[in-house]
Amino acid sequence: MITYIIVDDEPLAHELIAEFCDALPHLHLKKNCYDAFEALQFLNQHTVDIMFLDINMPKLTGFDLLKTLNHPPKVIVTTAYLEFALEGYELNIADYLLKPFSFERLVKAVNKAIAPAPTKKQVEKSLSPQNTRFFVKGDKKYHQLNSEDILFIEAYGNYTKLFLKSEMIVSHENITYYESFLNSDAFLRVHKSFIVALDKINFIEGNRIQVESHKIPIGQTYKLKVSRLYNK
Repeated sequence: MITYIIVDDEPLAHELIAEFCDALPHLHLKKNCYDAFEALQFLNQHTVDIMFLDINMPKLTGFDLLKTLNHPPKVIVTTAYLEFALEGYELNIADYLLKPFSFERLVKAVNKAIAPAPTKKQVEKSLSPQNTRFFVKGDKKYHQLNSEDILFIEAYGNYTKLFLKSEMIVSHENITYYESFLNSDAFLRVHKSFIVALDKINFIEGNRIQVESHKIPIGQTYKLKVSRLYNK
């Protein structure tokens, strides 16, 4: 379960964010805070995964609140003021949503917040897939997935097919999105239409990669990258 709070002095903003988040499985609202002091009091006694944070609030701004927290949750800024974006990223926020924002844009922000980039130490320790959680839109639902469950990804026009251990989901994102989003130490583009999970490869034979019962073609321009897996 991913927990979150909303910190905003506008009740309508609370309603919109909560409505969007209610459509995502495993997101749970812990607290509605209508000013920064209320949020500070709550966060001093509780922990949450995500904070949706407005900037322009009376008495104490959202960024001033963030600066007072020793161990803040992942922060998704929600504001009507674009000029504060640079300062927000300097405070290591997960994403910056400019009001009014869409449901799809909020989902991408949540994905960023719950799937942090691996540290250098983690990458050096292991080339196994990063245990990344993210949401995928498919069949009019938002599925929460774990990257370690992905076998391979196949381009499907402007969409993609995500082949998992127990099912296949058609995603509304294209294959380039997943190539940039997923950990490059765990996933490899082996064809213009295929990305494979490295730890799911059974064997490589000729121009084919075997992943369980699936035979994945190796594109001509990707052969060198694939050969580096076994020519070290």
